[in-house]
Amino acid sequence: MKTRTRVLTGTALAVALGAGAFGAVSASASPAATTAQAAAVSGKKDGPSDKDFTTTTHLTVDAATRAAQAALKAAAAENQKVTVAVVDRNGNTIVTLRGDGAGPQSYESAQRKAFTAVSWNAPTSVLAGRLAQTPNLKDIPGTLFLGGGTPVQANGAPVAGIGVAGAPSGDLDEKFAKAGVDALGK
Repeated sequence: MKTRTRVLTGTALAVALGAGAFGAVSASASPAATTAQAAAVSGKKDGPSDKDFTTTTHLTVDAATRAAQAALKAAAAENQKVTVAVVDRNGNTIVTLRGDGAGPQSYESAQRKAFTAVSWNAPTSVLAGRLAQTPNLKDIPGTLFLGGGTPVQANGAPVAGIGVAGAPSGDLDEKFAKAGVDALGK
C-alpha cells in the first residue's frame, strides 16, 4: 500500500470515528443538558419561555381530502372537469385531486391558485383585480392571479388554500373552491 493511500485511509477512519463519537455524545445528551444548551443560545438562565413560541393551526390530511373531494363533486355536478389542490399555510401541497378528463395544465394551475390565495388570505379573483394597480405582483414565483383560489381561515387567519383549475372560467373554478371550504367543519 502506498504512503498516500495509507494517509488518506487513516484520515477517513479518524473522521468516521470522530463523527461516530460526536453522534454518540449528542444522542446521549440529557434533557437538562439540552435545556442548558438552549439557555446558553438564547442568553436566558431558564431557557426559552412560552412567549418565544407560537402555536399554529393546520388543516389535517383528512380535512384537506374532504375539501378537495367536495370541490371535485361540485364541479362534476356541473359537468366540469377540474383539478383541485389544497395547500397548507406555507404553500406546501397537502393533496391534489385531478378529476377524470381534466386538462394537463389544470394540475399546476390549481396548485398555484391555492398558493396565491393562502399567501394573501384572499380569493384569487379579488387579487386579480389588484394587478391593475400593481402589475408586478404577477412576477412573484409560484403565484397565479386568476379566479379559482380561495383561502381557508381559522379565526380570520389563513391556514390553507384551495385552488381549482380547468373550468371554462375563473368564476366557476372559484365557486368549486368555495364548495371545498364550505365542506370543512361539517
